[in-house]
Amino acid sequence: MNAPIDSRVGIGHVHLKVADLDRALAFYRDVLGFEVTQRYGTQAAFVSAGGYHHHIGLNTWESRGGSPPPRGATGLYHVAILYPDRATLADALRRLVVANWPLDGASDHGVSEALYLRDPDGNGVELYRDRPEAEWPRDADGALAMTTGPLDVRALLAEATPPA
Repeated sequence: MNAPIDSRVGIGHVHLKVADLDRALAFYRDVLGFEVTQRYGTQAAFVSAGGYHHHIGLNTWESRGGSPPPRGATGLYHVAILYPDRATLADALRRLVVANWPLDGASDHGVSEALYLRDPDGNGVELYRDRPEAEWPRDADGALAMTTGPLDVRALLAEATPPA
C-alpha cells in the first residue's frame, strides 16, 4: 500500500459550470457574500473570501443556458464551504433567510454542523463549521464515530449578528 498523501495538501478551489453567470454571481456574491476577484466578461468569474485569488470559479464555457445534470448521474455531489466558527455559520444562515433561500437540510454530524442547499444551477452546497477535534465523538476504541442528527436551525440563527 502507498503511504498516505502529505497532510499539508488541501483543496485550493472548485470550478463550477453554470448556465447564467449573473445568476450564479447573485447567489455566491450577493447571498453568500463572496467577493469577485476577477471577471471575464459574461463567460467566467472568480470569487473568494478574504482576498484569496479564488475559492470558487464560475464559468459558462460549456454550460451557457444548460440544465442541471439529471438525478442518478455521476458528477459533483456538493461543494463544502468551511466557516471558521459557529458565529460565521450563523451569519451564513442569516444571509440565506434574508434572501429567502431554501435549505435542503441541516445536520449535526458530531464533528461538524452543516447546512445543505442548492445553488441556482442545482449544484449541491454544504455550508459547515467543524467542532474542535477534542469534541469529536469517538467510540470505545478511540476511533472517530461521526453521526448524523438534526441541527437546531433556530438556535443557530439566534446566534447570528445583525448586519452592520
